[in-house]
Parts: sequence; C-alpha cells; structure tokens
Amino acid sequence: MKKTAYLTKRILVAASKKEGVKAANEAMNIMGYIVTSEKGWVVKKYADGTVEKVKEIASTENLELILD
Repeated sequence: MKKTAYLTKRILVAASKKEGVKAANEAMNIMGYIVTSEKGWVVKKYADGTVEKVKEIASTENLELILD
C-alpha cells in the first residue's frame, strides 16, 4: 500500500512561519532593517531595535471579495 503525504493547513502554516522568520533574519543581517506590518501599520524595524512607522494600513473590514 502506497503512503501519501498530505499537506495540511497546520503543516503549511508552520513551515511558512519558520521560513519567514529565517528570511527576515537574513534580510536584517544583510540590510540592517526589515519592512513588515504591525498593529495596523507598515513599519521599518532596524537591527538596533528602533521601529519607524511608514504608513497606516487602510481598513479592509468592509471590502467585498470578488473572484473572477
């Protein structure tokens, strides 16, 4: 009987998070900062711990998703 490896949401989320952290750390080491989102803002985080707010993220609460 052949075993099939299933890609579950939990496995996908865990792998994505792990690789995302790895990429962010590499970018921080190379550039000295990363750009991410935090508490409704796009922010620039520097290696020394400084956080600079770049732009507030517009609310997406009342948007309608239309799939073509």
